[in-house]
Amino acid sequence: MNQQTVAPGGRDIFIVSNNVDEIGGVTTWSHQMARQFTDRGHRVHIVGIAPVADDIRQKLPQGLPYETTTLYETHPPSARRLRGIKGRLNAPERRRQAARRAQMRVKAEQLSELLRAARPGGVVIVTQVWAMEWVALADTKGLTVIGMSHESFEASQKSTRGERVRRFYPQVDRLLVLTAEDADLWIRAGMENVGSMPNPLPFMPDSPAPRTEKVVACVGRLAFEKGVDLLLDTWADVAPHHPDWILRIYGAGAEEATLKAHCTSLGLDDSVEWMGSTDDVLGALRGASVFAQASRAEGFPITLLEAMAAGVPAAAFDCAPGVREIVEHGEDGLLARLGNTMELAGHLRVLMSDRELRDRLGDNAFRSVQRYSSPEITDRWEELFCFLER
Repeated sequence: MNQQTVAPGGRDIFIVSNNVDEIGGVTTWSHQMARQFTDRGHRVHIVGIAPVADDIRQKLPQGLPYETTTLYETHPPSARRLRGIKGRLNAPERRRQAARRAQMRVKAEQLSELLRAARPGGVVIVTQVWAMEWVALADTKGLTVIGMSHESFEASQKSTRGERVRRFYPQVDRLLVLTAEDADLWIRAGMENVGSMPNPLPFMPDSPAPRTEKVVACVGRLAFEKGVDLLLDTWADVAPHHPDWILRIYGAGAEEATLKAHCTSLGLDDSVEWMGSTDDVLGALRGASVFAQASRAEGFPITLLEAMAAGVPAAAFDCAPGVREIVEHGEDGLLARLGNTMELAGHLRVLMSDRELRDRLGDNAFRSVQRYSSPEITDRWEELFCFLER
């Protein structure tokens, strides 16, 4: 535990992620919190392990008030386990893995040089467990290290990330997940250093959206876990009942071509608009009257927070504790069972048909989501920093 006193002028805070600019919630979170911490007088540095492909790169504003660094110029080779006798005798793969480990040590030393410049009271926040593999090799002496998992406990168990959390996060000062429910599940799984911290709102408008346009909006990466294919299946059930409504899909990603082909196969091209990525999420939401989310897995979905902050009522799959913590079914949104497209379609149809219900749920969402305002969440982070220094 770090016992040093905080340096005058705030802390040095390093936010370490897989990358600094991939389209998605972790990048949004990283840059939002970097600005919040900077505004509070802290010195922030966002560190990414590897660059990302152009088609999933987020365009960052010019003149950021904090530093960003990417350790690798190209993405490092993937790690593979050499299983059994055949694996041990695979000399080319053994050489490749040895070269990967050697390069990891070089990059970890580059990270160490950044961390050694920190003033007393410095903090390292590791937002993704893949990035933690490099932090674990780096010199973090004298620093508070906080690991994060931005997905639900259940989702992490369905991938290699659950195993990596158990391997790399037990020794950090705190492992933060997004809800108290997920924290309890990790504790019962044997992790003893777990707490919870929700994501903050990226914005807080002064008033809710007008909700006058016959538009259902979806915002998110075009990736399998975001369930846009399931949303299209849902829309196929909705659109014939509401031919004057449009589904607008904001986002980009590897699944774009496949999803557009699926849209065509369902006969939905006349009622679905593909908007691409947007730098103006609030503007997109204010041009809609309903928000739809059909994710297969989420942590604490920022886009759902954004929709509620805009006062746009949401119909979403109940795919994670974070969704249930944000939305109270029937009060400020409507939740359907995961994967049940007929149920989700029913929620969309009732919201599209009932202006009074849309307004009631949207106004309730606008008020209830303010508990996740950026100042309140930043206060909680600063309190945690102080607590972990004791």
